[in-house]
Amino acid sequence: MNPHAHDGRLEVVRGGAGCTVQDAGRVGHRHEGVALAGWLDGWMAGAANALVGNPPQAACLEWRGPALRLRVVQGPVRVAVAGGAAAWAPDAQAQVQPLPPWQSVLLETGAVLDLAALSGGCAWMAVSGGVQVAPVLGSRSTHLRTRMGGLDGRMLQPGDAFGCSALAPQDRRLWCAAAAPDWLEAGPIRVLPGPQQDHFSAEAWARLLASAWQVTPALDRMGLRLAGPALAHVDAAAADIVSDGVVPGAIQVPADGQPIVLLADAQTVGGYPKIATVIRADLPRLAQARPGERLTFAAVDGAGARAALARLRVRWQAWCAALRPARPPGGIDEQALYRDNLISGMLRAEP
Repeated sequence: MNPHAHDGRLEVVRGGAGCTVQDAGRVGHRHEGVALAGWLDGWMAGAANALVGNPPQAACLEWRGPALRLRVVQGPVRVAVAGGAAAWAPDAQAQVQPLPPWQSVLLETGAVLDLAALSGGCAWMAVSGGVQVAPVLGSRSTHLRTRMGGLDGRMLQPGDAFGCSALAPQDRRLWCAAAAPDWLEAGPIRVLPGPQQDHFSAEAWARLLASAWQVTPALDRMGLRLAGPALAHVDAAAADIVSDGVVPGAIQVPADGQPIVLLADAQTVGGYPKIATVIRADLPRLAQARPGERLTFAAVDGAGARAALARLRVRWQAWCAALRPARPPGGIDEQALYRDNLISGMLRAEP
């Protein structure tokens, strides 16, 4: 596949609310007041990209909420969905079939792809060559509050279209995973203390770690609000600080004592003190947070945070390395032929 031939095209037929174009985000511009944006879970987006043969950083669709219908205007294209969402597409006989989980599929011109509605949580769809929209400051990610990137800086809507890479006639390769992803560690969400832990009472820190926090409906790509016992500041004045830098994962606590966990679209500075920061290895877990779900936190140190990220990276790479060829609809399962050929092991005559 020629990585520079972006002659495939998909169109939004129905839906689009809650769906944006995302990649790794605008790294290196926070000092200019530009939010990072990017995937809420880069590991899952990278898995979708791996299934279609893209590099991990290729732009894809991230959606949450209502269902989405796409039509292939010009194909064929490879697509894959990650995140546990249901999707349907026509098979070789034009019958609508569910997409097999953790496998790429080939869609011809005119094919329609339905992505199911999500109640909270996120899913990602990768397409061959990545979603091709104009980059802004080196990224195709959509940042809704500044209307930057993606398709005019907004969610998708009917009539929108975007480019990708159509496949050459001889390139109909598909991939599937040996197992569903299991690289994220379970248990409490791990946090580092501070950087303004001194603005809170000792009881507040203990309460943060001992309580079960309910995810409220006030959640979006910028952050999520939690409900639970109030986290007390040392005094009323300590509930506000001179605005300083914030990052995705920072847990801000305003005067009402209810924590706010910042996510990918977080602003670059904030005036609420930060009692803790979610470690990078656990931040993707918050992409799947749903209203009413309960979260707990546990403290780790810097060494523990780095070790958790290293373990996550190794498991993700092992999952990608275990991807294997999948049989195209109506095609020949070459892997089965190799297994069953007991004479010479040779199946092809070309050098």
